[in-house]
Amino acid sequence: MVDADRARDTPPMGWNSWDCYGTTVTEAEVLANARAMAECLLPHGWDTVVVDIAWSDPSARAHGYNEDAPLTIDAYGRLQPAVNRFPSAADGAGFGPLAAQVHELGLRFGVHVMRGIPRVASAADLPVLGTEVTAREIADPAPAARCSWNPDMDGLDHTHPAARVYYDSCVAQLASWGVDFIKADDMLWPYRAADIEAYARAIERSGRQIELSLSPGRDLSSTRLEHLRTNATMWRVCDDLWDRWEDVEANFARFARWAPLASPAGWPDGDMLPLGHIGIRAERGTDRHSLLTSAEQHTLMTLWVMARSPLMMGGDLPTSSPETIALLTRGAVLDVLRESTGNREVFREGPVVLWVADSTARPRRYAAVFHLGDSPTVVDLDGADVGARGDEQVTDLWADEQLTWSAGRLLLDVPAHGCRLLSLDAA
Repeated sequence: MVDADRARDTPPMGWNSWDCYGTTVTEAEVLANARAMAECLLPHGWDTVVVDIAWSDPSARAHGYNEDAPLTIDAYGRLQPAVNRFPSAADGAGFGPLAAQVHELGLRFGVHVMRGIPRVASAADLPVLGTEVTAREIADPAPAARCSWNPDMDGLDHTHPAARVYYDSCVAQLASWGVDFIKADDMLWPYRAADIEAYARAIERSGRQIELSLSPGRDLSSTRLEHLRTNATMWRVCDDLWDRWEDVEANFARFARWAPLASPAGWPDGDMLPLGHIGIRAERGTDRHSLLTSAEQHTLMTLWVMARSPLMMGGDLPTSSPETIALLTRGAVLDVLRESTGNREVFREGPVVLWVADSTARPRRYAAVFHLGDSPTVVDLDGADVGARGDEQVTDLWADEQLTWSAGRLLLDVPAHGCRLLSLDAA
């Protein structure tokens, strides 16, 4: 099982720079989002700020990756923040000063890493810290060992013992900077068991409590569950999710498989929330506010909390709308994430999907009624279909509205691609 020091009772909640800034986020933008999180979201449990991919590339650009990027590395082939984007990293300080500022706000600091060793380190044949081995000896440049979508890294030859020593040195450096959360990419598609184990071991050897998130989750099978729980805090169950209804809808089937397996031993992750102001300098699309309708945004949040997925906000917090912030801070909805158990899909017929969960804090059941169809509808909900007797006190948690049973049934207006999230309290 995952180390007790790294287990958490509830899924991680935070902000990630990818959906709004892609490969190009700067120190000033990270701090602006950290301050907004501390002011508006921290009281509601959002506590982690994550710098996503390519923070070592001084030439990073929107809409993709740079071939032969001049990555900033140290004398041992370990990635360093690009100083033109993270000026506090000058003189070898790394992310230490930025992490300290994030910690002063009462938040946790996270970074993205890629599997493997930088190709620039292999090309320069730099030494591996603590060994007499060089980068070229542990690198695996074969196409099957390299990432299929990012050109920055060689794979590692895990038959060589120094490969793990290299990961140890990288994570020890991250720990020395005060990193609390690592998003490790190119780990799950295809499934890279040796890299996952080596990274988990490196975190244990670092002496710091660091949560490990694994990505991306394309084609991930639940047969991997025990290995994932042993090594990681959370793991993606899908590829990148964007502000398209088809992306959200596809996760219904995935969460139906994975939600019953979510626990403090590890959290299946439906990816970042493409809400608010996104696409500023992102990989996909132009500067925009989320293209999901209001109903679709409520469905996304409801499905994620009912599935007990980690919540990682993808939009730029300082420039997102008050409506977006309200969506993220609805306490009664976030209670479902924190206090529910037995979360599962119980009904799927045509466009109607029902989920239920119980509360660990009070005699309460939660029920989510989803309508995946393209037109508004009225769902005639039989209480027995969500395990209710029909005499409970019913509250719509988004509208804060009391509902009334009629012969054990509820008539619910549900918009296209929308939902109703209900608490059912014992009479």
